[in-house]
Amino acid sequence: MPTPNVPAPAPSATPVLAVEHLSKSYPGVRAVDDVSFAVYPGEVHGLVGENGAGKTTLIKLLAGAVSADQGQIYFQGRPVAIRSVQDAAKLGLAFIHQELNLVPYLDAGENIFLGHPYPRTWFGKVRWGELRRRARQVLDDLGAAIPVDVPVSRLSPGQQTMVAIARAFATEATVMVMDEPTATLTDREIEHLFAGIQRLLARGVSVVYVSHRLEEIFQIAHRVTVMRNGQAVATQPIQALDQTRLIRLMTGRPLQVAFPSPQAQPGEPVLQVADLRGARVQGISFTLRRGEVLGVAGLVGAGRSDLLRMIFGAAPIRAGTLTIRQEDGTLVPARPRSPQEAFRLGIALVPEERRSQGLILSRPIFENITLTHLARFARGGFLLHRRRELAEARRLGQALGVKATSLEQRVYQLSGGNQQKVVFARCLAGETRILLLDEPTRGIDVGAKQELYRIIRELTAQGVAILLVSSELPELLGLADRLLVLHEGRQVALVNAAGADQESVLRLCYGVRA
Repeated sequence: MPTPNVPAPAPSATPVLAVEHLSKSYPGVRAVDDVSFAVYPGEVHGLVGENGAGKTTLIKLLAGAVSADQGQIYFQGRPVAIRSVQDAAKLGLAFIHQELNLVPYLDAGENIFLGHPYPRTWFGKVRWGELRRRARQVLDDLGAAIPVDVPVSRLSPGQQTMVAIARAFATEATVMVMDEPTATLTDREIEHLFAGIQRLLARGVSVVYVSHRLEEIFQIAHRVTVMRNGQAVATQPIQALDQTRLIRLMTGRPLQVAFPSPQAQPGEPVLQVADLRGARVQGISFTLRRGEVLGVAGLVGAGRSDLLRMIFGAAPIRAGTLTIRQEDGTLVPARPRSPQEAFRLGIALVPEERRSQGLILSRPIFENITLTHLARFARGGFLLHRRRELAEARRLGQALGVKATSLEQRVYQLSGGNQQKVVFARCLAGETRILLLDEPTRGIDVGAKQELYRIIRELTAQGVAILLVSSELPELLGLADRLLVLHEGRQVALVNAAGADQESVLRLCYGVRA
């Protein structure tokens, strides 16, 4: 296990940030239950736990986004009341949330300094050149080659995350709280982020670091607080832990990440792709078989998500052919021009960003599950048959193990793993024969990953063909039958997963064939 890359802070009697007996309840759930922990100057304090353990709610309490039912927050040794995000900012708390909270039609420079005074002339006119120069400097310090004058809606998810990180780094923070900051970042971007964290520590800034990637916790944290079922069950120095013990503290049980074995051999072809070309992919050809998991490997920007979106009808196909097996066994050419057409052909997509692309967070679970299949539950073409709709949502929710107080619960109140199961449930509410999975385990804990791996294996056993995009090579090698490797939008290899290893696949991802 890697040792921390940052030196341990000098002992301090006074924490820079502490919470004592903090609690917060929502209807039917106690999200944070009598939590106490402290962060010391110049420390990276890891905060870990399964989805639903209470980490995000605790961060919202520190940010002033929600109010505690009881307990006290201390800053620099004195009790404080954080009733708003402005209160948190005045104290010197900066946050990188899972929800990036960027303004899509503003450019990167404007988003980085949003909420802070823009540089102005004596006459009050914004000095746009100076603002973008400052933004460029912050991004350069993070090693992020991102145009500062482009609306963030046109940036990739990883670039948007770097803009949100830059916004936090641009503040004069005393404590920086990072909630899953690396979920959409490349390895190189993660290296730059960690280098930035070391510079923060050298300035005496403290960091609260939340991540499901346990290898990151062992790499940069000095101490770790483990949350389970809303409670802080342990705080220990990182040197006192290994991955097995940390997972046991998180789950309350021993858990080894394992990939279920295939239950059957892949069958006949259900999708044939020949010389597919689009805005960001060129000349992709492969055959996907019944009951197969075909993994798609490649670096960020290689065209993996674009490939899935083209097959799903969410991005235009410029050239090439798709051939899809019909229910009667015949193979016919098809080119979905919309997701609706793709659904009718038996194709469904679990998108890369579930919160922004796959869910209506403010609506109930059952509505999210049935959203794209409402015609099945309509009476006379207009009125919804609510009882049938609820019955179908209940069947799928139970089959996938969605944990919730009821089907009426709003999706934003669910853990990340359960939100992802809701997206899966909607994809399976129709007659899905081809399932496109884009980073399906991003941002969920090890326990939830195991459940999704089980679901994937059960689907392939039922004959569903799966095209799987993942940035985690062990996941691809553990789940896929074959691997399609992309580099800069082009296909460089199609290999059997059983004979591949991480190093050889990574070399192919970088375009190195030998």
